[in-house]
Amino acid sequence: MNVYFSGISGTGLGPLAELAQDMGLTIFGSDLKRGAISDELDNRGIEVEYGLQDGTFFKKINQERGVNWLVYSSAIPEDHPELKAAREKGIKCTKRDAFLADLVEQKGLKMIAVAGTHGKTTTTAMLVWALSQLEIPVSYLIGTTISWGNGGHYDNSSQYFIYEADEYDRNFLAYHPYLSAITCIDYDHPDIYPTIEDYRAAFDKFMAQSEIVVKNTTVNSAITLVGGLRRQDASIALEVIQKIAPNIDFHRIVKVLNDFPGAGRRFERITRGIYTDYAHHPNEISSTIKMAVELKERDRYAGLAIIYQPHQNTRQHEVKDQYKYAFVGADKVFWLPTYLTRENPDLPILTPNELSDNTETKEQTEVVELDDDLAQKLHHLHDNNWLIVLMTAGPADGWLRKQFAE
Repeated sequence: MNVYFSGISGTGLGPLAELAQDMGLTIFGSDLKRGAISDELDNRGIEVEYGLQDGTFFKKINQERGVNWLVYSSAIPEDHPELKAAREKGIKCTKRDAFLADLVEQKGLKMIAVAGTHGKTTTTAMLVWALSQLEIPVSYLIGTTISWGNGGHYDNSSQYFIYEADEYDRNFLAYHPYLSAITCIDYDHPDIYPTIEDYRAAFDKFMAQSEIVVKNTTVNSAITLVGGLRRQDASIALEVIQKIAPNIDFHRIVKVLNDFPGAGRRFERITRGIYTDYAHHPNEISSTIKMAVELKERDRYAGLAIIYQPHQNTRQHEVKDQYKYAFVGADKVFWLPTYLTRENPDLPILTPNELSDNTETKEQTEVVELDDDLAQKLHHLHDNNWLIVLMTAGPADGWLRKQFAE
């Protein structure tokens, strides 16, 4: 089967394309520009066109090879040229949820789905890492990059499929997992869920569709990873492994989890004293800062500086009052303008000052841009043994990596 991915190079569709190729499908795709998974796609020989996505490349592929299914990103509008061209030809078009559900059903895999407002990427990566180290064959799909493999992989000998089940766009409701692990439930994605009640109702439905549910596990004292949030995630992973592989020695599982090398942009170390994290919700920020403070004290850094790039103006209108204590523990906060995606044009753009003025760390906060001035300030702090942590779901990650490339 020939499958075309519209928006292929990001962490949403890229790993899914890799998984589909492992399953024997022929993959093509397009994107506006190179994304986090582009290098992996190149290494796999997947043909991808970057640029306007005006439908020309899709029509060429369909004419020469024939496209059986078009999978498109949630960022693709309904009037997108590739989507329109595919529908005119009667080609099946879906978002990733329906496509993935079909793959899992075809292969007869038992889905272990990790869901939650925060921590699901790290917990999913922990499960993949641990089960691989314990020599339990697994297929998986993670919404990030990992150092020990690709973001998506299919093992023909696997019984289980580990999946990061995203609640955005109600994606996770397409599945009926064998086991679901719930990290936590706060409130997010107001563009999809108008109220917290809507949000929680979706999780209730997801859990009702699951045969087994692991939720809010107590932190196990044997887990020694840095950061309370990581210890919580590892404890959930530990309970899941004990349920699906009860005969494996407890201490062996714990040792493997304590050796977890981390996942891309989840408190990921770029170089000594420089970390990048995906936190873009006040609760995530607070948890990540607690982790950073623990690391600062353990390794005796002189101070802790946070660079924060908010994500989505629509979200900022919902969470702006929750920032009050979010940055407590940071000695310095550099606040960037909001990274704008999928916005409501009727909402005014909230400025960094409007978002940061009511925080307990206002005096330590400086409004900045991604420019040479900020780069000089960060290098100065780094030279003086400060711990620097970026929190972003946007382009600031790539910028920071260039500044501190080893």
